[in-house]
Amino acid sequence: MAQKQRLELTWIGKDEQPKLEPRILLEDPELSYHAKERVTENDIFDNRLIFGDNLLALKALEQEFTGKIKCIYIDPPYNTGNAFEHYDDGLEHSAWLSLMKPRLEILRNLLSNDGSIWISIDADESHYLKVLCDEIFGRRNFVDEVIWQRAYSPINLKKTLSRSHDTILVYAKEIEGFQLNKLPRGEDANNRYSNPDNDPRGPWMSDNLSVGPVVEEKVYEIITPSGRRVLPPEGRCWVLTKERFEEYRKDNRIWFGKDGNNVPRIKRFLSEVKDGVTAMTLWLRDEVGDNQEAKREVKKFNSKEVFATPKPERLIQRIIQLATNEGDWVLDSFAGSGTTGAVAHKMGRRWIMIELGEHCHTHIIPRMKRVIDGTDQSGISKAVNWQGGGGFRYYKLAPSLLKKDKFGNWIINPEYNAEMLAEAMCKHEGFTYNPDPEVFWKQGQSTENDFIYTTTQLVTQQMVEGIVEQMKENETLLICCKAFNVNIDDFPQVTIKKIPQAILNKCEFGRDDYSLKINELPMKEREAEQLELF
Repeated sequence: MAQKQRLELTWIGKDEQPKLEPRILLEDPELSYHAKERVTENDIFDNRLIFGDNLLALKALEQEFTGKIKCIYIDPPYNTGNAFEHYDDGLEHSAWLSLMKPRLEILRNLLSNDGSIWISIDADESHYLKVLCDEIFGRRNFVDEVIWQRAYSPINLKKTLSRSHDTILVYAKEIEGFQLNKLPRGEDANNRYSNPDNDPRGPWMSDNLSVGPVVEEKVYEIITPSGRRVLPPEGRCWVLTKERFEEYRKDNRIWFGKDGNNVPRIKRFLSEVKDGVTAMTLWLRDEVGDNQEAKREVKKFNSKEVFATPKPERLIQRIIQLATNEGDWVLDSFAGSGTTGAVAHKMGRRWIMIELGEHCHTHIIPRMKRVIDGTDQSGISKAVNWQGGGGFRYYKLAPSLLKKDKFGNWIINPEYNAEMLAEAMCKHEGFTYNPDPEVFWKQGQSTENDFIYTTTQLVTQQMVEGIVEQMKENETLLICCKAFNVNIDDFPQVTIKKIPQAILNKCEFGRDDYSLKINELPMKEREAEQLELF
């Protein structure tokens, strides 16, 4: 039997994965913002707004947040022909996919086992993105695609079709046992229930009594109150056994119509149905808003620069409602105008947003300040009775740990102070930065007994002897330093590494921009710049 081939998308540059430097994050207290007082006991203050290249920022989050994010929503560049101007389609597709792949791989790492990722996209790239996501997240973990009606009026200048929808691809981290929340029951759902027979149990709606395939013991004749004899439709059987049907009949849970002559149906009472309804995959603008509604929301905090295709708060509310519960982490690494953070904040979720563009300062910060102050009453504010509260911390990416001096030699970046250097080396060596206030050499740890100490001083035999005297019998220590003069064999519980030599080959240093410029792609024959499915 021929071996089943795996469907995989390939393109020029796919295998040229960047070796990302795990940067540290530096808080700027001047740009962080918190409510002046606590509004409720559930106010959340540890939200994070990160300014910087989103691939480096994701890498910076990986150590702390792997397996902790419940819901990721991203709205990446759609690549409609404007993402990379003046280049042909084949090259443009390759660039776009090369931009997405490493980001999606880290995003998958960040998801909790019961988490999900929701990706807005349109028809220009949705099918390519679907195959790429199948490869990264696993095809079995594909939940579904949502169709969102983003526009109402047709664009009459179009000569073919006026596109009115976007797609939202949904993947679970692990589909086994994965569940989404239900949507609150709205008036429309409740209006389907009535009480034509004045049943004391209240409103009900009738449901089909037949089901397929056929189970022999559930095929039997039913006599209606009017005397009509009824069998299940061909190829189907009744939902209930004959004995169970008689129990339902005695309990007045079978409906034969007002004249008692209809095919029997089961009565489902409103008071007994589960609290909520299952979401469908078609989301109309009446339910979750459209682009025009989103633009009106953005104008509330920045009327001069309005995004071309922002997302309405009601759309993001629907996603967060389905995918999370209060207190869960929500992440958006293409934050745009900040809708995800605004909605997550109002819904009592913890959030992380990443944005490189200057609209981090012109749109997101002003918007979140209004949300926190309670003065933003647009979007979903009134629906959730938002009164303000909470806060966020503003971070920027630290510069690269290493840089070249005037002779072309790699040195520790002079912008790093002792604390920054210690934290950075913790990330590079897989330790959690957690300085002990009493023991100077315990700057971080990887296990309960394994520690790291980073210093720019010359490490001497006497210095190590002093440290070893303080160490417990089962403790180990990694010392990172510029230079040392130590007989290492004298201290089996201590390892010493020189920086920068110890980390030079671990990653790329000195690169701050992974937005993937076209001219960084390998120059190949244009005929080879094709996308292929294998």
